Formats: sequence, structure tokens, C-alpha cells
Amino acid sequence: MDAITVTSPAETMQLGAKLGKLVQPGDLILLDGDLGAGKTTFTKGLAQSLGIDRNVKSPTFTLVREYHQGRLPLYHMDVYRLEDGGAEDLGLDEYFDGDGVSVVEWSQFISELLPTTYLRIALKRSGDQDDDRTITLQAHGEHYQQLADSLEG
Repeated sequence: MDAITVTSPAETMQLGAKLGKLVQPGDLILLDGDLGAGKTTFTKGLAQSLGIDRNVKSPTFTLVREYHQGRLPLYHMDVYRLEDGGAEDLGLDEYFDGDGVSVVEWSQFISELLPTTYLRIALKRSGDQDDDRTITLQAHGEHYQQLADSLEG
């Protein structure tokens, strides 16, 4: 489990864009990190490389934002508000098993509902500068290991 260091929001978006070129239908990307760590910035880069030109915003209050105009549909989820439960009634597996790529922020709150294969990306503030981040990739499954290797290479 290697770490990638980025020093600006633009670099975080570039890493997301690199992943966006590699994802396939049904892929599940988990983004974990504190508030302001860069989860939505990463997702913006991923969305751009999918060909989605709409503004990608954090879906904190809607739970799921769907973007259908790219190479693949993007299902951007923020499950922070499900800290106290309720996720099992949302039908998230329909997204996970669907034809698009699912990006889930704060995935620890729905850990019991996650499939066995996914790519977890942890973003953490690091260094002396406000924009420095350490991004750690944790692959679960061979396909996701290939994605992680491509991002780290």
C-alpha cells in the first residue's frame, strides 16, 4: 500500500482524472478523509476525464448525485449523514451493480453494505503546506489492484 503525495488541488484533480480514464462499468471507488481533505476535488477530476462537464458538488444533502452525460454514468455519494444508520433502505447495491462508476465519500458509515471488491482511496493532509495531501490506495480485488498500480506508476 503505497502513498502518493500531491501539493495542490490541481494535482488531486489530475490523479482523479487519471483514474477516470481507467474505470469500467460497475467500479466502486471509496474516498475517505476528513472534511476538506480533497474527496470532492478528486471526484471532479474523475468526472472531467469521463467527459462530464457539469459542476460536480458534494452530495452531502442529497446523498447521491447522478451524472449521465459522460463515457460512463457517475454516481457520486456522500454517506456522512448515514453515520447513525438508514443506509440499508437506500438501494445502494443497485448503484454498485449498475452500469456506471460509484464514488462513495465517508464509506466507513456503510461498511456493512459494501461489496467485497473496491478501491479505497484515503486522502490526508500532510506536510507544512495547506494543499499538501498524502493519498493512500488500498485495493480489494485484482481489477482494483491494477487500477492502483496504474495510479501509482
